[in-house]
Amino acid sequence: MSRGIRLESVSDTAPDAGPGDPQWHREARVQYALNRWAAAAPRRFEAADISVPEAAAWADRVLAEPETAGALLLVGETGTGKTREAYGALRRIALGGPQRFEVIAVTSADMYGSLRPSPTSGASERELKRLCEVQLLLLDDLGTTRVTEWTEEITYRLLNHRYNQCLPTIITSNLPARSDDGPDLTDFVGDRVASRLAEMVTALVPMVGPDRRRVRRAA
Repeated sequence: MSRGIRLESVSDTAPDAGPGDPQWHREARVQYALNRWAAAAPRRFEAADISVPEAAAWADRVLAEPETAGALLLVGETGTGKTREAYGALRRIALGGPQRFEVIAVTSADMYGSLRPSPTSGASERELKRLCEVQLLLLDDLGTTRVTEWTEEITYRLLNHRYNQCLPTIITSNLPARSDDGPDLTDFVGDRVASRLAEMVTALVPMVGPDRRRVRRAA
């Protein structure tokens, strides 16, 4: 039980199953991964599930061949469900019972805030290293912060490292979901970051529709 959520149990495992049983091990991995997912997911998204086939296919690639999965980019206007879909993709990976499940989820604004110079020597570099090396990273709302040389450098270092080390990454952005030539991130994140994203994104998912928050308030 985590924050009122009933996580999947091992009810299908035979009563006498134990550490020597492969199904027991898989169920244990699922439970561990779901606990880690629940710890990373904000309360608002604790019931998140995946709904877009392209995002589900990307999550399945992470389970099958994480080193070739690349990045999932969810784009669309505010309130179209990008963040919920992102947490749903992470939950699908957890339900697959991976051998490892380490995840950090952070908004771009919070990331830049945590990486600004501090009185503690080396603290910012240690935090950046943590984000660079974690197995799964969700970077939410990329492009909502004004682009400066510093933010572009930080974002480039992060994404370039994850690209080079073949680490699966989920990114959401308020880019328009539709355009004639696909979304152009240059104005949002700068030339170097946009170029790196063009290489590392293997699944681009446009999220369309009305602002769900406004719809709920009007109901």
